[in-house]
Amino acid sequence: MLPEAVLSMFRETGALLEGHFIYTSGRHGRQFIQAARVMQYPEKAEALGKALAERFREERPDLVVGPATGGIVLAHVTARYFGCRAVYSEKDGQGGMAVKRGFSVPEGIRALVVEDVTTTGGSVRKTIEHLRARGANVIGVGVLIDRSGGAITFDCPFRALVTLKMESYPPDALPEDLKRIPAVEPDDIIL
Repeated sequence: MLPEAVLSMFRETGALLEGHFIYTSGRHGRQFIQAARVMQYPEKAEALGKALAERFREERPDLVVGPATGGIVLAHVTARYFGCRAVYSEKDGQGGMAVKRGFSVPEGIRALVVEDVTTTGGSVRKTIEHLRARGANVIGVGVLIDRSGGAITFDCPFRALVTLKMESYPPDALPEDLKRIPAVEPDDIIL
């Protein structure tokens, strides 16, 4: 799947919005991504999972792990194409991520970590640390959209369906074009 087809899917479902947005951090930007809006459509989620699976066809994972919450559905639909299990990691209460709920992570298992959108890669890194501490062999990281513009790196193969450079600004240092557009909270937009 080509990047423009992915972006088109995001735009048509309202998962990629353009305008003037106030992010959770308080910074402002021109674009907003809410991948849950595209993942709510099973046929689109399946297509995106298949596209990620194709990027890791040669690595043949035994387990696909998605950090909660954005990676849960994506892990499931991606694992389907490998014929393997899907599990998710969640906050461990100590600043890390952990695979809980009795999910098995046998030593030596070939694990692929998938995420909907990465900005800093923090939850993915914490998931990788946890998996390795349990003896897993992390064979790669796949994401739908890398918001860092390619700045994020991991110590294993990293493949994104789309790479975007999404700039953000403090409220007192907005570019002129954003000053002319009323700012909105993106989660308040109901489609």
